[in-house]
Amino acid sequence: MGTLLQKINSPEDLKKLPKNRLPQVAEELRRTILEVVSTNGGHLGAALGAVELTVALHYVFDAPKDTLVWDVGHQVHAHKILTGRRDAFKTFRQYKGLSGFSNKDESVYDPFTTGHGGASISTALGIAVAHRLLREERKVIAIIGDASLVSGMAFEGLNHAGHLKNNLIVILNDNEMSISPTVGAISRHLNRILTNPFYNHIRKDVENLIRRVPKVGGKMVRYAKKIDEGLKNLLVPGLLFEEMGFRYFGPIDGHNFDDLLRIFGNVSRINGPLLLHVVTKKGKGYGIAESNPEKWHASVPFDIETGAPKQVSASTTYTKVFGQTAIELASRNPHVAAITAAMCDGTGLVDFSKKFPERFFDVGIAEEHGTAFASGLARTGIRPLVAIYSTFLQRAHDQIIHDVALQNTPVIFCMDRAGLVGEDGPTHHGVFDIAYFRKVPGVTFMAPRDGRELKMMLSFAVAHTEGPVALRYPRGAVAEETLGGLASQDPTPLVKGRAELLRQGTDVLFVALGSMVYPAYECAKALEAEGVSAAVVNARFVKPLDEEMVLEQARDKRLIVTLEEGALAGGFGEAVMAVIEKNKGTKVYLRDIPVRALGVPDRFIDHGKREVLLDTLGLSVQKIKEEVLRFVGYVRVPSAPGGVQAVKIHGKSIH
Repeated sequence: MGTLLQKINSPEDLKKLPKNRLPQVAEELRRTILEVVSTNGGHLGAALGAVELTVALHYVFDAPKDTLVWDVGHQVHAHKILTGRRDAFKTFRQYKGLSGFSNKDESVYDPFTTGHGGASISTALGIAVAHRLLREERKVIAIIGDASLVSGMAFEGLNHAGHLKNNLIVILNDNEMSISPTVGAISRHLNRILTNPFYNHIRKDVENLIRRVPKVGGKMVRYAKKIDEGLKNLLVPGLLFEEMGFRYFGPIDGHNFDDLLRIFGNVSRINGPLLLHVVTKKGKGYGIAESNPEKWHASVPFDIETGAPKQVSASTTYTKVFGQTAIELASRNPHVAAITAAMCDGTGLVDFSKKFPERFFDVGIAEEHGTAFASGLARTGIRPLVAIYSTFLQRAHDQIIHDVALQNTPVIFCMDRAGLVGEDGPTHHGVFDIAYFRKVPGVTFMAPRDGRELKMMLSFAVAHTEGPVALRYPRGAVAEETLGGLASQDPTPLVKGRAELLRQGTDVLFVALGSMVYPAYECAKALEAEGVSAAVVNARFVKPLDEEMVLEQARDKRLIVTLEEGALAGGFGEAVMAVIEKNKGTKVYLRDIPVRALGVPDRFIDHGKREVLLDTLGLSVQKIKEEVLRFVGYVRVPSAPGGVQAVKIHGKSIH
């Protein structure tokens, strides 16, 4: 860690440095970010690109009195280091350590916990209006990336802010555009003039003077503004924002401290909604990332010198299985298309986009539009595979209900990263999709036990034309290559609404969904060694649930256990419980059978390695086993002559 950075424990310490030392601070910040991310993994490109921007913001503004609202939050690494979290930064994304995003529970400098794009302008506007109502003189700055700006919510926020005319600074961190030398030079000159306090003071005085001219004063002011804005928009790309009620300044070189400090200092004294267009470079300062910004948006731990991952997994991922299967399906069926929301690589669709460019659609960070768009495609005979992370698809909840399910269009929702996603934490855990899809009429909802079953379900979904289909699958390697157990047992043919019986048992019934099927199977084998016989059902379908299989296998059991890597509230376990409860009046053998639902409790789950989180939540094989033994009243009996050990379950002895 650099010598200057060691002296900075807060933004106040940063302000004590002369301006000519800020480039060294930026260099030390980049070195620190690289060292930690190369060790822990995480987002990198945007964080490196926003270093000078972050330093300048904290140098000019007075956080936390002045509020910085970071959109998405994957560019906040330098912000964390400068706001008292320098020494803790080494715990970045580790269990019980710092979050990979801005986090309201970490610091007063983080007003919100953010991981989804497009919300910053709306929340920042709320803070700005509150300051006005409370008569507080504070600045509010929203920092939003160019990718997030296409979100419908961002434009809703801009529209409202332009209407209200409250004091709000929006910084558009544009890391995709380059500035042409001519436009950049003219723009810098104009920004110096237009943000200068003297210019703005004179501008206001002249406007007031003109207004006093009888009869024609108002017209003259409007005409003068048109000339002012016309000249500006001829030279800089700010027309859209000006029309929405913002004063636009830019493009500004986001790596030039002289420009940043001057413009920030000037706009801090201008009232009303302002938009500063700052151009940065993803991966700035790390040549390997600069040359391939898409790849280095986020990374696993890597070697800084070469950029090579420190550990290379040869395992096939669910994402890869999806991508390969999508290509196979599209090759056989010319009506198959694919849609994603700014996650072409993350959802495994890069090869699809190259092979079928006319049938691939990246809608940007606009899940709502992407969902309704898919319904339009499906209405006219196209079979759209909508590949969106589970946590991001929840943003399109209304469109799922109103524009897809109500219309009964055969859209296929392919939810990657379903379940616990590990180090990205609560903003990215995909644990709510079971609950938000379960209640929607007409949806067929599936979850595969492994990669082989995912392929089967995708083929089923494309052939299914009677309404929408949703399927969820986890992040990481397919179960058949990493968990063993069921790997040698091929999935049985897929039939709508039919579960798969994997193992017979007499004492306990596991009804497991998706990623929890392999752990259930392993737990059943472990229980057998303890003298407990457990049946295992691979549910396959959340909707329609195989009630017949559940009721048949529940007969004469001591305990029914449901397993899901999703929220228990409104989840799969509740669906099974409802079936048991509904049939208690007619099925006498069900009356005394307890049902234990295991899944994600009703709270937000912190970040950490997935296996650690699963164990903490009682979803590891060992913890499931312990819970079953505790729940059925397991008591070990001393060994009988001959070494055979007995077990008592609710008073029943078995051998």
